[in-house]
Amino acid sequence: MDKLIIEGGISLKGEVTVSGAKNSVLPILAATLLTDDACVIKGAPALRDTNTMLKILRSLGKNVEFDKGVITVSAGKAAHFMADYKLVSTMRASFCVLGPLLGKFKKARVSLPGGCVIGVRPVDLHLKGIKALGADVNVESGYVTAKSDGLCGARMYLGGVYGSSVLATDNVMMAAVLAKGLTVIEGAACEPEVADLADFLLKMGAKIKGHGTPVIEVEGVKHLHGAAHTVIPDRIEAGTLMLAALITRGDILIKNISFKHLGALIDKLEEAGASIARSEENLRVRYKKQLRAVNVTTLPYPGFPTDMQAQMISLMSVTPGISVVTEKIYPDRFMHVAELNRMGAHIQREGPHAIVEGIGGLCGAPVMASDLRASACLVLAGLSAKGKTAVSRIYHLERGYENIEEKLGRLGARIWREKEQR
Repeated sequence: MDKLIIEGGISLKGEVTVSGAKNSVLPILAATLLTDDACVIKGAPALRDTNTMLKILRSLGKNVEFDKGVITVSAGKAAHFMADYKLVSTMRASFCVLGPLLGKFKKARVSLPGGCVIGVRPVDLHLKGIKALGADVNVESGYVTAKSDGLCGARMYLGGVYGSSVLATDNVMMAAVLAKGLTVIEGAACEPEVADLADFLLKMGAKIKGHGTPVIEVEGVKHLHGAAHTVIPDRIEAGTLMLAALITRGDILIKNISFKHLGALIDKLEEAGASIARSEENLRVRYKKQLRAVNVTTLPYPGFPTDMQAQMISLMSVTPGISVVTEKIYPDRFMHVAELNRMGAHIQREGPHAIVEGIGGLCGAPVMASDLRASACLVLAGLSAKGKTAVSRIYHLERGYENIEEKLGRLGARIWREKEQR
């Protein structure tokens, strides 16, 4: 097992290109189960999660090729409808094969999902939506089994205690595209990744309206065909790189981004005093003056993303003043706080709030990543800290950031891998 070693204190400068969105490519790959025709997905990031989804597709009978960011998925010798625990348990997004398997084969058996430990994330909304379409659903022995003589469109509300669910919206939308009649999903997730999946389904011949809004309408069709699609840029990687520029007092030109997907983050960083300049599909982020503390509340899109909460706490920990970061999506998503405090940060957890007292600087220390975004948070902290930081369990980082140490290295960071000592 590898760990990342970072010698901090260097201002990052240069250009960097954002990879395709992890949270888009995974459900889009699942959607290829809806057709026997070949599908071509471009701009796919080479991630641990991507490889996991490709393994799942192969286990379900698909032929898969992945070369230089292009994934080709075609029909194999035999199709299967069971997604095994060994694969699904490692990645929550893999649960979104439930919808397309049920839609295509009228039956599915999918293991309950795993993924990052960031608090309770039930699949009740997924099952609620699938049942509304007429499926008979049972949960036993760690698996969800769904069957139907033929799905039928229905009106449903998929809002949850902490807002809408991206993966539940994805799952139900994919099940509905081959259902008979009209499906109306109220309380649908509005995230760009949901809209990206819908755009791919439209290219396959689906009939969908309202994606990107809280009400999505799906008119079922008899079959879908193959399609080619380019994945949108990863807004969370883009945001992490923006914070890397600020926490190191650097100057970075970030290429291949979508401004409209970063509105809440850009607004909050400009409130803090960051210099952000837009030009075509590029964004230049510069540290020009001392930043000031700001309060942050995570919300469903287009609000401040929960996937940027940990990284923002890292920046606020070295920004003078008091900031309060409130987590309204996953209230227990604060496992990175203890690790930042090991580096000298002054952060106090109070329920769904983190109270951050900004200090002059952090000190390098051995720290341990608990989940994907926590690992990015600790890398940012290490980039700014005095001395050497060792980040363990970086397999979390590999799940969502493509070649991140190479990208940071090209910006001037002193960062490398070492083997963990047993």
